[in-house]
Amino acid sequence: MKIGSKLALAAASLTLGFAIVDAQSVSAAIINYAFTVDSSATKGNGFFSFDDSTLSNDYTPEATIKSLSFQFDGDYTVYTEQDDNNYPDFPVVFQTTSLTGQTSFALDYLFNDKSNSGSSLSYEIVGEDFTVFSGTSSDVVPISGSVSYRQVPESTPLVGALFACGLGLMMKRKVASIKKVEV
Repeated sequence: MKIGSKLALAAASLTLGFAIVDAQSVSAAIINYAFTVDSSATKGNGFFSFDDSTLSNDYTPEATIKSLSFQFDGDYTVYTEQDDNNYPDFPVVFQTTSLTGQTSFALDYLFNDKSNSGSSLSYEIVGEDFTVFSGTSSDVVPISGSVSYRQVPESTPLVGALFACGLGLMMKRKVASIKKVEV
């Protein structure tokens, strides 16, 4: 195989790999976030996703959550978007800007304790604030905590890069084996 045809094949493979990555990232509108709740009473972890094309044009853009899953540490109960007290209008995600100017998204989610049917406890996540309170008993002192967020990267660019690298490695091995046969 001549060097020109090898270069053309490698360039075409690389172009195809980048085209797949670009096409997927341009059409992808689902944003995924992980979040962690931390308070003196309880801790937990969750994930949510939303379609960024549905963000409102308000001063503070917001969108309805597409999917949500949350679980307190040590508890088997899983809370979803349907557990929000105002479902299907809530939970919502809203855009925030940190003091450093970095834009991210935060959650507005209100749900009742469903692991204990006799409990009057409710949980609320609004941005970086987490609150445990009772909607029916004034004897329960509200407990505050914090929420942290991190965006979960899409796997599509990673898959495209691995595809391009794998194809390049295969071509390199093929060229090496052809050179051994010629010698």
